[in-house]
Amino acid sequence: MTKTNLVTGFLGSGKTTSILHLLANKDPAEKWAVLVNEFGEVGIDGALLADSGALVKEIPGGCMCCVNGLPMQVGLNTLLRQGKPDRLIIEPTGLGHPKQILDLLTAPVYEPWIDLQATLCVLDPRQLLDEKAVQNDNFRDQLACADIIVANKEDRATPESRAALDTWWQHFGGNRTLIHATQGKIDSALLDLPRLNTAELPASEAHSHAHATKKGLAALSLPEQQRWRRNLNHGQGHQACGWIFDADTRFDTIGILEWARLAPVERVKGIMRTADGLVRINRQGTDFFIETQNVAPPDSRIELISAVNPDWNALQASLLKLRLSSDD
Repeated sequence: MTKTNLVTGFLGSGKTTSILHLLANKDPAEKWAVLVNEFGEVGIDGALLADSGALVKEIPGGCMCCVNGLPMQVGLNTLLRQGKPDRLIIEPTGLGHPKQILDLLTAPVYEPWIDLQATLCVLDPRQLLDEKAVQNDNFRDQLACADIIVANKEDRATPESRAALDTWWQHFGGNRTLIHATQGKIDSALLDLPRLNTAELPASEAHSHAHATKKGLAALSLPEQQRWRRNLNHGQGHQACGWIFDADTRFDTIGILEWARLAPVERVKGIMRTADGLVRINRQGTDFFIETQNVAPPDSRIELISAVNPDWNALQASLLKLRLSSDD
């Protein structure tokens, strides 16, 4: 049986960073796998995890939370039967509802395969001050289903967010575990805690996603002779727009960082080739992080997510102007 953990969390809470930290500090004798789902079609998280040493299966386009769960079942079966990992971490999209995933993982068909252990919810406590987040059913149910709450981004906490977390915990903490963390640095021993929370969650409201034509990791490579492409997706009250550029395309370093910082969206993430090397970009609201990257996919890719409908064409035009290599 494969020890399995669900790691949930709303947009920008730090799920992928936490998983990368867990992978970097795991027992080297163990084989781990990650099933990752992103709301958008470009696949930033899968690309970041690809060189972590884990087996990675990616479901782009928000499919994991859909009622039929078929893309998740295919990915799950592939990892369990072909990879035979010691541990499986499942990272749903921050806009996903956990009920269908937990229902599937606890279905009789998976009893011989999966040892479901603690579910973690990574939370930026400042989100408890955001009325849009608090009123979001998926946000509330991600917290409700968790056995362990990881109050991440402790370095960004404010007196108001700490007070909001204290109040929330007094009302909803119960017998669960609360962990404070900075930059997703959590102890892998948490994953071995048992699953305690079996509260019945309501089903998510019906929703749909508009997908690109191709799916999966195979779709992440550009067709021959194509320098770049754009992918759009929408659902759960949000829109996503992502771009992939070939490996020969470089961007003006300051220009791309300013473009990402000023884009009129809530979420920006990417791995970009610049004149100064590989740069990982991660922005949630006004929180803006950049770091140099040693490994990356064989291209540049960046994705924006917004609860409103930005002018993607205008953003694309300004992005294309930042290229340093030859044109289309």
